[in-house]
Amino acid sequence: MTLSTLPLYHRIAGQPVVVLGEGKAAEAKRRLVERAGGRVVADLQEGIDTGARLAFIAHEDDRAAEDDVIRARCAGLLVNVVDRPALCDFTVPSLLERGPVLLAVGTGGVSAGLAKALRLRLEALLPPTLGALAEALGRSRAALRARFPDGGERRRALDAVLTAGGILDPLDPSSAARVDEWLAAAAAGESGGAVEIMLRSADPDDLTLREARLLGSADLVAHEPGVPEAVLLRARADAGRQLVSAGSAAPLSPGLVILVRSIR
Repeated sequence: MTLSTLPLYHRIAGQPVVVLGEGKAAEAKRRLVERAGGRVVADLQEGIDTGARLAFIAHEDDRAAEDDVIRARCAGLLVNVVDRPALCDFTVPSLLERGPVLLAVGTGGVSAGLAKALRLRLEALLPPTLGALAEALGRSRAALRARFPDGGERRRALDAVLTAGGILDPLDPSSAARVDEWLAAAAAGESGGAVEIMLRSADPDDLTLREARLLGSADLVAHEPGVPEAVLLRARADAGRQLVSAGSAAPLSPGLVILVRSIR
């Protein structure tokens, strides 16, 4: 499985953003930019001269859109062209906001309707208090580092309390009020060492909840030949990977090592 797009969050507050065109589509892009704190620039040359990095192009005329795409790209801007995904350097996902928590659901321009439908389903699942939990964790960052100086230990402690049913379960509306209580009596999360996972199938959905959580917490994922990439992708993106021989022991490494054995 490969990504066709790379999801990124751009900070545009106070920055110029080019929005070209008229009509409902252009107006929607202007509102989007303003909502994120950006400064809308309606002239491409002005945007280039003032250091804009993004451009939204909403011309109905194909030739006008293509001409402005070429000018913008030659000046180093990334472009989004309404209803013309083949011309887009980036697409705009359907956004769900809970305070500082921002979820973006995108389909790479394939189906905005599907992205919206998924976002609406998630809206019903995520409590309004999710933003308050994020802010409480942000305020506690210094205390969290003091309690868990090691980055791996800190991450595992958070993984343990933020899991489903944990003391800071993100879907529990009362979790935000328990951050200080948890830190006052905090114990380390999943300890270091090695844990073995024996695959039962090539389908990552057959992992148990505990196995999926361990993969998501690992500092190093050691795996035998034949372990599917779809399973390995359940690990953190920044976790180390190491191929080991079938039947060998887990390698020695600081932090949490997960040894994934292939299907027997």
